[in-house]
Amino acid sequence: MTTQTGPADASAAFSVVICAFTDDRWDDLVRSVDSVRRQTLPPVETIVVIDHNEALMARAVEAFPWARVVPNEGERGLSDGRNTGVRVSRGAIVAFLDDDAAAENDWLETLARTFRDADVIGVGGAAISEWDAGRPTWFPEEFDWVVGCSYRGMPTERAAVRNPLGCNMSFRRAGFEAAGPFEITVGRVGSKPVGGEETEFCIRLQEAMPGHHIIYEPAARVRHRVRAERGTWRYFVSRCYGEGVSKAVVGRLVRSSAGLATERRYSTVTLPAGVARNIAAIPRRPVAALRAGAILAGLGITTLGYVRGRMGSGTWRGRGADRSTPAP
Repeated sequence: MTTQTGPADASAAFSVVICAFTDDRWDDLVRSVDSVRRQTLPPVETIVVIDHNEALMARAVEAFPWARVVPNEGERGLSDGRNTGVRVSRGAIVAFLDDDAAAENDWLETLARTFRDADVIGVGGAAISEWDAGRPTWFPEEFDWVVGCSYRGMPTERAAVRNPLGCNMSFRRAGFEAAGPFEITVGRVGSKPVGGEETEFCIRLQEAMPGHHIIYEPAARVRHRVRAERGTWRYFVSRCYGEGVSKAVVGRLVRSSAGLATERRYSTVTLPAGVARNIAAIPRRPVAALRAGAILAGLGITTLGYVRGRMGSGTWRGRGADRSTPAP
């Protein structure tokens, strides 16, 4: 990598994009937007994108006069909400923060330090889980991605990665100019437990800009709220299944070995280690048996979703050609 030694804010003018779709998360949205105002490195702008909800749009315009509140100009869903934020932004770097996540005060400053390297095209950070009802005793740390948070198996120090967590990621504007927008055939629509748009985009981005890197910087932290309903077995099952379907769609879109390389390492290294660790802990903590079982069940359910996604029928609308892929 080629390192630039100038000050962090000389090359890192951030636009922060926060997408919101429901009034039910209003308090979370206020917390998220306020966390951007407290940054030690202020952004050039904060953009709140409202996803086809006129009442929420009016409420946000009134509550955040210092931010840019805009409607999603494209199709309903997180992907085109983010695309709208990119289109209306003017910063050299676009950072994305979920509406139920609050950034630490030095979030942008920490991201900016990583962007000093001219070869870095994207940076993601850690998402610390904040459970409303406390972490369920059966819920394994290896599956914290289910609730959109950093999970056991991710790097613990700065490292190159395929893609960051969607709730805490940032990219140079040049990356969108080279790779295009987020793909609308993947990604959340409302509260449906599917995703994958950041994975597909990052694979496409690194293919479009060889020699550039996406970095995971765990010191760039946000705190991600986990509502009580997301700590249930029902949500765990639906999210695992949805992730499997999403990965099948991403695999078809990118048509490369990079599509599932991270998942293969996770399935063959991280999860077996988690099962072994919890089995060894059963004599001291019998509840560890539940966590070991949840790891095995989560892997099986995700695999089932992936197989269903590969074998099912249906058409997803996309911007490119040959987008015939199964719907979840």
